[in-house]
Amino acid sequence: MKKLIIYSIIFISILVIGGYVYLYVLPKGPVITEVKPLKTGKDAFVIYAYNNSKKKSIRVWTFKPEKWADNDKIVFVMHGGGRNAEDYLDVWQDLAKENNLLIIAPEFENSLAKYTTNDYQDGNLFTFFGSKNSKDNWAFKVIENIFDHIKTTNSITNKRYDIFGHSAGGQFVHRMVLLYPEARIETAIAANAGLYTFLDKSLSYPYGIKNIELENDKIKNSFSKQLILLTGELDNNANLGTFTSTDLAMKQGQNRLERGANFFDAAKEYADQNNLTFNWKIDTIKSVGHEYKKMSENSIEWIKNFR
Repeated sequence: MKKLIIYSIIFISILVIGGYVYLYVLPKGPVITEVKPLKTGKDAFVIYAYNNSKKKSIRVWTFKPEKWADNDKIVFVMHGGGRNAEDYLDVWQDLAKENNLLIIAPEFENSLAKYTTNDYQDGNLFTFFGSKNSKDNWAFKVIENIFDHIKTTNSITNKRYDIFGHSAGGQFVHRMVLLYPEARIETAIAANAGLYTFLDKSLSYPYGIKNIELENDKIKNSFSKQLILLTGELDNNANLGTFTSTDLAMKQGQNRLERGANFFDAAKEYADQNNLTFNWKIDTIKSVGHEYKKMSENSIEWIKNFR
């Protein structure tokens, strides 16, 4: 029996150490590309995701209209659970041309070795083993790093950017606004998110904020940001896309449409109870379901006009 216990401890230790090395020591991701200015039209580059580490790289797709110039709008487009950043970029090309937008679409590749659910839409607040990551290693910081890279390599002076995310990308965007309000976001659009982080101190992250530090000043800053929760009127089928159906998730609502409304109402109630300025909006798009193309098209007016 003692030998069995010892062997079990050794085996578990090997798994833990091996997992740590695989996830956090060995380099992951595509090969870094040459640093050069963005070309007009469709382009892509690869940089290190985090400034303080060379363990993970990220591919970034871009589309630059011919007439785009310094201080014209920059929009980050965050893909859904399919991790199909290039598809999202292609959908946004016509929108970019019509509205003169520089589109930046990071690709958080989906695999255990690269970007898991924790690493992407949950924001990478915690390691695989449950310990807290520093802010410099949050996934939200990757967006800020990409923004700095683009500004530096293209002599761009824009101080802010807009951001749109659909489905898993909608989860990413609303959490970025909530937990990282210091980001240089002007207008944020979280479309058809399937799960939300409520300001509930009795629930652990990502359902609530029990195990994260979220001071009142940060919540105040979050509510002052321009966040639009974009929901599809027909996104009321739990069988569409990848839908989280844990017990805690189902308490948020039976489908994405319900969950978006419930999250907005809870945030508004929190703001009212604490006398906080509340600058968030909710917009339900008629006759649209879980469709990133149509939700993208309906986000443009918010990007152009929300002030």
